[in-house]
Amino acid sequence: MDEKRRLEGKRAIVTGAASGIGRAAALLFARNGARVLAADVNDQGLSETVEELKREGGEGFAQRIDVAHEAEVRAAVEECVKRFGGLEVLFANAGISGRPVPVLELTVEDWLEVLRVNLIGAFLGIKHAAPVIAKGGGGSIVCTASVAGLRSAAGSTQYSASKAGIISLVQTAANQLAGTGVRVNAICPGLIETAMTRPMFELARQRGTEHRIGQLNPTRRAGQPEEIANLALFLASEESSYINGQAIAACGGLSSSHPFVPGRLA
Repeated sequence: MDEKRRLEGKRAIVTGAASGIGRAAALLFARNGARVLAADVNDQGLSETVEELKREGGEGFAQRIDVAHEAEVRAAVEECVKRFGGLEVLFANAGISGRPVPVLELTVEDWLEVLRVNLIGAFLGIKHAAPVIAKGGGGSIVCTASVAGLRSAAGSTQYSASKAGIISLVQTAANQLAGTGVRVNAICPGLIETAMTRPMFELARQRGTEHRIGQLNPTRRAGQPEEIANLALFLASEESSYINGQAIAACGGLSSSHPFVPGRLA
């Protein structure tokens, strides 16, 4: 366990906790003193996350939920309160990428599934967690958006639109929850090696081009889930008490520039 436990005594829900950023955050939150409800639709991955959390001495349990199913989200919040006695932190991280095809080839079904999970899932998390967090004296809601929600060419059309929607949702919710003690912020990751992006990483390794992954950002590499989890921990903790309604990019600097050829000035 960390010497400085930044979420000591807090109760947290982490969605998308079966792998990637969600798993890294669930483990990091627990190491920092939080009791964690880990949620996902992937039963196997979810069990592995909670088993690892407990092996490290943390306290938590797994709950299978579809984040776009309102009754299941409500039940997860209620179960967290039942088991832990309250809720201070929600990390609404669950998401899917959708088919990477041109906008003119997309179907309504392509849009509906991505918006359902990514955007409606975040909305339902805020809707059901915020009143409980406010009742307990305040806390933090963190949503996973993306640099794809800031500008184009970082994800599929429907994924990018859903992440832009999350940024707007966070800004709107933060203002509508003014005075409740509930802060709402978004993280905008860049290219992170997760289950969602793993096929691209594996293909690059097969081709011997792994060194080129992330070459367009000034840090010149892809990120790891733990690096995003560190930002989620900060936003979940009281250390970020004056940060509200923000979309913070963690992308190696990718979103800081217009497209350019590395090494060549405009």
